[in-house]
Amino acid sequence: MSEHKPYPSDLSDEQWSLIEPVITAWKDRHRSVSGHQGAYAMREIVNSILYQGRTGCQWTYLPHDLPPKSATYYYFAAWRDDGTDQVIHELLRCQVRERARRLEDPTLVVLDTQSVHVAAGVPASTTGRDPAKRVPGRKRGLAVDVLGLVIAVIVLAANTHDNAAGIALLDQVAEHAGGTVRKALVDQGFKNQVVAHGTQLGIDVEIVERNPQDRGFVPQPKRWRVEQTYGILILHRRLVRDYEHHPTSSASRIYWAMTQVMVRRLTGANTPSWRDPRAVSA
Repeated sequence: MSEHKPYPSDLSDEQWSLIEPVITAWKDRHRSVSGHQGAYAMREIVNSILYQGRTGCQWTYLPHDLPPKSATYYYFAAWRDDGTDQVIHELLRCQVRERARRLEDPTLVVLDTQSVHVAAGVPASTTGRDPAKRVPGRKRGLAVDVLGLVIAVIVLAANTHDNAAGIALLDQVAEHAGGTVRKALVDQGFKNQVVAHGTQLGIDVEIVERNPQDRGFVPQPKRWRVEQTYGILILHRRLVRDYEHHPTSSASRIYWAMTQVMVRRLTGANTPSWRDPRAVSA
């Protein structure tokens, strides 16, 4: 257990046991030449990454009882670059689906994009202005299953057309979902190029049209799942806007946020919100 008083974002013993084998195997493959095991426990490194993702604090503002930026960022970047963050995410995703009595990989996905502002200091070369939503920054693209679990992630400049985002997402879905996906639902922001690309991959892309009589936000069958996932991700303050210099780091933040969501689902934990009367009276 950690020596500090646990933060709400810290992993419990049961939650840590779900991802510890992956981290331990990684550590065994990356032993120091001198045999030094490092000054910080791997569990505390993960807790530090999750703390920052949930609270949105800057690297230099990590609490003193958590590993510092130098150690936390080293592992965050290493796991981002070699895909360990995605390995952990995929392991948990499969477990959540199996618990819901579904096959590991879905047959249907829902695609959508979200444009977000970026923080000062984010390289202008990786950003743009979304003309439709009037948002300067970056565009996140997600493909999710009917449980709202993430199947694919892309992060692009906000001026990238949804067609390009949709094509990139479909490529990831075809690569990562074991070839099981047969149908994808998209909104009217995606055009015929995405439909044609899906056909090449063996995926039937359906453009779900909005009822012209609807006013305001009206959830659409099955498509609402991706909206729900975006809403869950925004609870992680590091994702309220894009603070990352590298788009790959932005994608990694999404994987870590969903990892935190899934370990809580698998262990039956929940985080009280300000809407919870028990949290207000506590």
